[in-house]
Amino acid sequence: MILSGLKIRDEIRKGNIQIEPYNEKQLNPNSYNLRLHNELLVYTEPVLDVKKPNGYKIISIPEDGLVLEPGVLYLGRTLEYTATQGFVPMLEGRSSIGRLGLCVHVTAGFGDVGFAGYWTLEIHAVQPVKVYPGIEVCQIYYHTIEGDFESYCSGKYQNNQGIQPSLAWKDFIESAQ
Repeated sequence: MILSGLKIRDEIRKGNIQIEPYNEKQLNPNSYNLRLHNELLVYTEPVLDVKKPNGYKIISIPEDGLVLEPGVLYLGRTLEYTATQGFVPMLEGRSSIGRLGLCVHVTAGFGDVGFAGYWTLEIHAVQPVKVYPGIEVCQIYYHTIEGDFESYCSGKYQNNQGIQPSLAWKDFIESAQ
């Protein structure tokens, strides 16, 4: 089951869902809009390697906007920090943003119960599109979970503070041990 907007607000008040900063105007009938931070991460290597850390640079989105180009993977993050207990958070792009040809998560819209942190966005532009810091770019919604569960406890992305490049290379280190 997906939580309604009113239920999301109720669970925030109870402390089971945390969204900081929270703005009632961003609450929808069954989701909450999250905003784009003012920094993006762009990989600097021509070929990305899943078995090693890849080089990258951080670019700032100026107040007057930045044009995102096709063929480039931009990693961004939400302005909002979220945390959940007992619910499965999910992330989707907003339809108004998708209708401009901007995909805000290539594949990673599924969160784990117990995740706490900023959401890293895998942004891809179908055609050139200008973005601005603070735009409502995606929406978070919550599923109930049935049965016993263990909360997310991976050291890779929990309680992140900034944009997270892929840490898939750590899987190869852990599997070798």
